Amino acid sequence: MADHAPSHHNRTHENRLARETSPYLLQHKHNPVDWWPWGPAALAEAKANNKPILLSVGYAACHWCHVMAHESFEDDGTAKVMNELFVNIKVDREERPDIDQIYMQALHHLGEQGGWPLTMFLTPEGEPFWGGTYFPKDARYGRPAFVNIMREVSRLFREEPGKIEQNRNALMARLSEVARHPQRVTIGRQELDQVGLQLGSAMDPVNGGLRGAPKFPQCSMFEFLWRSGLRQEGRNAASQHNGGAAAEGSSAEKFFKIVELTLTHIGEGGIYDHLGGGYSRYSVDDKWLVPHFEKMLYDNAQLLDLLAISWQRTGDELYRERAQETVGWLTREMTSGEGAFYSSLDADSEGEEGKFYVWSLAEIESALGTDAAAVFAQHYDVTSEGNFEGHNILNRLKDLPRNIDRTKSLNQENILAANRAALHKIRERRIRPGLDDKVLADWNGLMIAALVHAGLAMQQPDWISMAGRAFEFVRLNMSRGDRLGHSWRENRLLFPGLASDFTMMIRAALSLHEATGKRDTLDTALTWQAALDQHYFNAETGTYFLTADDAEGLVVRPASTADDATPNPNAIAAQNLIRLAAFTGDHTFREKADKLIEGVLALGGGNLFMHVALLNAIDMRLNLAEIVVTGEGSDALLDAALSLPHLNRAVVRAPSADALPAAHPAQEKIKAVSVPAAFICVGETCSLPVTDPSQIATAYDTARGVQ
Repeated sequence: MADHAPSHHNRTHENRLARETSPYLLQHKHNPVDWWPWGPAALAEAKANNKPILLSVGYAACHWCHVMAHESFEDDGTAKVMNELFVNIKVDREERPDIDQIYMQALHHLGEQGGWPLTMFLTPEGEPFWGGTYFPKDARYGRPAFVNIMREVSRLFREEPGKIEQNRNALMARLSEVARHPQRVTIGRQELDQVGLQLGSAMDPVNGGLRGAPKFPQCSMFEFLWRSGLRQEGRNAASQHNGGAAAEGSSAEKFFKIVELTLTHIGEGGIYDHLGGGYSRYSVDDKWLVPHFEKMLYDNAQLLDLLAISWQRTGDELYRERAQETVGWLTREMTSGEGAFYSSLDADSEGEEGKFYVWSLAEIESALGTDAAAVFAQHYDVTSEGNFEGHNILNRLKDLPRNIDRTKSLNQENILAANRAALHKIRERRIRPGLDDKVLADWNGLMIAALVHAGLAMQQPDWISMAGRAFEFVRLNMSRGDRLGHSWRENRLLFPGLASDFTMMIRAALSLHEATGKRDTLDTALTWQAALDQHYFNAETGTYFLTADDAEGLVVRPASTADDATPNPNAIAAQNLIRLAAFTGDHTFREKADKLIEGVLALGGGNLFMHVALLNAIDMRLNLAEIVVTGEGSDALLDAALSLPHLNRAVVRAPSADALPAAHPAQEKIKAVSVPAAFICVGETCSLPVTDPSQIATAYDTARGVQ
């Protein structure tokens, strides 16, 4: 992308970032920029010299971060201006999402869309007054050159401080604004159904996902649509049971179908790595063909969750294959020797985005032979001209009918699998994209829970073992007492952690507890929940701050309730509290969930589409089925219960009635049975005892209204 090669500076020089552990920060340790890591020392330097701060936020897998680094931060002339006029601070947004959240919100308040690299100009106190994202080194397409921007910002800071103060005041007022509760917002089944219909109508009926481009795998949204189908399924069944018909335009099947269409197109598109497994961050086009090639742990975790529930409903082998291949990629490329999961793979290699992943027809012919290559090319959209900028991104979007009855072409599929293995072996010899090998507690929590859910659904006990090993790594290496840290690399822990670390790891602990019955994982979840309540709770709003009460002071304490690429921690906390109530029998957790949901709705209820993960929590609150399994020798019943879709299920082991609180609706029923049995409880009502494992699914459907 750079129009000019950077001048060559002394590559042996190392700046302060050389002492950091973040792979992203270390990428910049040889820059001629006199970078500081975020911290009190950098702010003190700015105050001592009365210099504004240039804050640059990015992450290791960010393509445009690399472009701006190559054009500007590696250039001696640009670096000289930066060093002369500013105190320059570099931040890894994955290591410090709290800092990123504050200054990204400031950019939004300036009317900018936002993105990375995030480039913000701050007062010496760290207060933002202007910014943007990527700035080109040279003026281009109406965008001013980076050096000219810096000189003008510095001039304003020195000569027209009133303008700086005006901007600073306006931004700080917006950032520091404590959202009041304008009114109590109530969301029930009717409101959930309405949002489901609105979201459904916004989906692309041909390619799946939201209409238009770019397309992101917005998994919380897809989960909400799936939940909308489950609710409608129960409503349709109840209506038909009473002699009515399903409501026009609101059948359950259309919700399931749009999610399945989306997962199929994502799984067959170029956004999926057909040779190595795993999904890229997003597609730049509207057909899921051309990915932004970085692979993030959190996307793959959330997609694995959806693949599990979709496979359980449809039996479509595509979903099982994609799950297995993605776990294979996770095992091979993203797992440390101790069992923890790394963060991301870069989009770039050899300075070019996607170079590691694309192919020419000639390369495939050389690898497979002319005849085999011709067949492979037909199936994977490979031509001599290429399907994207002269290269070929492997995909099977033109071959989608194969998913209707793939068993008829099993022999062909086996041949293609062998071809893929051969090409993958050759690809492994290429220069690989950079690996960000830091371990993030929150992203690990997402993947641990997904492995448990998919492992139970697809009967893969090894996946549950993988999840348990990663959980133990985080528990032993990334905690101090009852507190979690956020980021671990080279035996250095960034502490204290964020609310997201607690909520995602509590979710992971509860998933493992449900799958294994081990009490220590439940005890750990309870310990972490208590620490979350003690150090992150915002008494004024009834929600959770992102940062701890004893964390390093920032210009404001971030407390967003909106979803990002991952679900907001407040939404995950609500789901955890609902499940904690089921596993412990302590109703106070359910009451806490209700208050948290009310608090988030009061703050963000005006934009429900930014709070879809919270809507998923409300759906769970309304529809969670507790499956209480009791009696000696109940393993078959437990297995049957755990094989049900995980979204609205909590499997509770109760060897005897004493294991449940006195007020539990299954209490008396357990006392009345003398054989292994299961009771499905929704709300305050429990089913008759189920003693035949093959009847668990039927009893579950009956309890939620599906006959």
